[in-house]
Amino acid sequence: MSNSLGEKTLAGQRSPEGYPEAGGGTHRVSPPVAPRPTRRRTGQWRQRFEIAVLTGPAIIVFLAFVIFPVGLAAYYGFYRWQGYGPPIDFVGLNNYFLIFSDPAFHDVLSHNAIILVLSLVIQGPVAIILALLLNQKIRGRTVIRVLIFVPYVISEVIVGTGWSLMLQTSGAVNGFLQNIGLGALKANWLSDPHIAIWSLMVIISWKYIGFAVILFLAGLQGIPEELSEAAAIDGASYWQIQRRITLPLLGPTVRIWAFLSIIGSLQLFDLVYIIWGQYVASTAGTSTMATYMVGQGRNSGNYGYGNAVAVVMFVISLTIALIYQRFILRRDTAAPITERRK
Repeated sequence: MSNSLGEKTLAGQRSPEGYPEAGGGTHRVSPPVAPRPTRRRTGQWRQRFEIAVLTGPAIIVFLAFVIFPVGLAAYYGFYRWQGYGPPIDFVGLNNYFLIFSDPAFHDVLSHNAIILVLSLVIQGPVAIILALLLNQKIRGRTVIRVLIFVPYVISEVIVGTGWSLMLQTSGAVNGFLQNIGLGALKANWLSDPHIAIWSLMVIISWKYIGFAVILFLAGLQGIPEELSEAAAIDGASYWQIQRRITLPLLGPTVRIWAFLSIIGSLQLFDLVYIIWGQYVASTAGTSTMATYMVGQGRNSGNYGYGNAVAVVMFVISLTIALIYQRFILRRDTAAPITERRK
């Protein structure tokens, strides 16, 4: 009888975990802690292994075809090297001093700066206007989109050759102006230093504006139509909707395009070299850092100097890219980072 009552008393004094309390219920006995399974550690190592397997090939390719060539170019930049055999004529920083003291390099820097600014000023607004128009439900907009994008996929060699033939003194452009009675407007589109840079901008805009339009159209597809409909119901006009709703929401896409345009302007080479060549580009005012590198490096047989110019181009491009990412693109990544921290 007493044993059964004692068992009932102990049963009534069990803790929520089901363990009996000692000393009449005043103290609780903690359950034995089982050793933590190693499953979590195994999962972490497995996750790291998967990341290494997936990113390893890309890292190897990046190191082999980007970092290693840049380091090798920096090494050769300290030598006066003819392009064959081991470099033995060490000149230190002399190549870099020559670059920044050369007036021709100052000219190409100014040309790249002009191309960069004009690309943003010309292509950006025109591409936004075309994207807004092609985002409307108009007849034949698919065909128009294809026609605008076609120049972007055409090879630079074909574009450069075609435009160089049309813009020659006896080319199609001057012939057309003569036939319509505007012979007074005939000009040396490729050799006149006051006109050549504008001819280059026309060619660049014609070729690359299609990429900007397609990129902006993709950005416009991500803007909810309900916002425009609600603004229209409230009495906002079409241009008010675009200025207050569409353009601000299109901002991240515009900033990405501007970044790509800046990097492309700094590295412009093919169109200039195909249309103007090495010597005409320098006299016409269209030479760039890339054409300067090829002309003063490979074509002059001074590969050490050319490698030094390549390093300077890399440093300039990297610096501008980091500054742009720090002050411009940061607003597009701040929200996701904040949300992750939360």
